[in-house]
Amino acid sequence: KVATVPLDVHLMIEEPGRYAEAFVKAGADLITYHVESREGTPETAEKIRALGAKPGVTLRPATPLSSIRDHLPLVDMVLVMSVDPGFSGQSFMPEQLDKVRALKGELGFEGDIEMDGGVAEGTIGACAEAGANIMVAGSAVFGSADPGTAVRRLTETAEAARRNHR
Repeated sequence: KVATVPLDVHLMIEEPGRYAEAFVKAGADLITYHVESREGTPETAEKIRALGAKPGVTLRPATPLSSIRDHLPLVDMVLVMSVDPGFSGQSFMPEQLDKVRALKGELGFEGDIEMDGGVAEGTIGACAEAGANIMVAGSAVFGSADPGTAVRRLTETAEAARRNHR
């Protein structure tokens, strides 16, 4: 049996200025935008919040953490990409964990930190230890013969790592 959680609808969209309102009306609770996009500005976070959703900012692997400093007081979540966006099944980039540690440590970010890309049983513990509290595990779940068991094992591994790290 897999633990259930309240359903939140999180979306990552490329043109939030164009689509955010429609997605909020459709039920999105949180909308993230890529800081690297044309609309990747702090004003985008303010617009998303004004529409009634929580804003989040997404950071690609090659983008320095410094590029989102002005966004941090305005967002509820930072999504740290641990692969280059585009397709599933890529290898996890462990150097991205430094961004998570810096967000929690020197930058004092208190919101949610999500890891997306290459999250699997062998990497999820390190994500949790670094301070990420939301993980996206596509291939690790949907590529498994038993997705329910995969989710349980991922959850147990992350929770054990978080407990051991305290």
